[in-house]
Amino acid sequence: MKLVLFDIDGTILWTDGAGRRAIGRALLDETGTTGPIERYRFDGKTDPQIVRDLLTLAGHPEATAVERVEAVCRRYLELLEGELARPAQRTRVLAGVAELLGALEPHEAAGRALVGLLTGNLQGGAAMKLVSAGLDPRRFVVGAYGSDSHHRPDLPAIATRRAAERTGQEIPGRDVVILGDTPDDVACGGPIGARVVAVATGFYDVAALRAAGAAHVFADLRDTAAVLDAILE
Repeated sequence: MKLVLFDIDGTILWTDGAGRRAIGRALLDETGTTGPIERYRFDGKTDPQIVRDLLTLAGHPEATAVERVEAVCRRYLELLEGELARPAQRTRVLAGVAELLGALEPHEAAGRALVGLLTGNLQGGAAMKLVSAGLDPRRFVVGAYGSDSHHRPDLPAIATRRAAERTGQEIPGRDVVILGDTPDDVACGGPIGARVVAVATGFYDVAALRAAGAAHVFADLRDTAAVLDAILE
């Protein structure tokens, strides 16, 4: 069985800045500063890491205080819901994603694959974003999230443990496949020996993702057959 773990932002969908706007407002509400948010890169980070980094860069005295970071994250989820519900908001599913999820279904039914999430989003935020794109969060039967750890390399082991609890069988790292769009997505598979199929639909191009060490790199997910072969090899 392959455990197939999808990143969300830049891999499955695009929210046109809804998350950045919500985190910025949450930081202001809870700490009085956004830090250097205009030049800070969100991609590849967990939500708690983003909060910690921005507060650290702002010199905030509670930058790493668990209670303060959690307060910002709670406020972020409240604001994200509103951002995603705005009439002008257009969350879009990226090209080839729906077809790839459909192509995986027979393999799931036959017990050859288990499809889940591996994302820096808080679990609640992940669900909101998927719903806003017209995707059912229940489609992804296991997952690991920024709410599980602010340190992204921790997440593959968490997702693998949850998959083992669900299926009753151990899944070795070599049978874990991560789909992501950043070098951080590629690197996080290392601790458990997972393979990474990278897609250049975020802010990193094919060359950067290949240099990061991804097993396969695609410009996008439109070639369903080729991507499926890369996942199931």
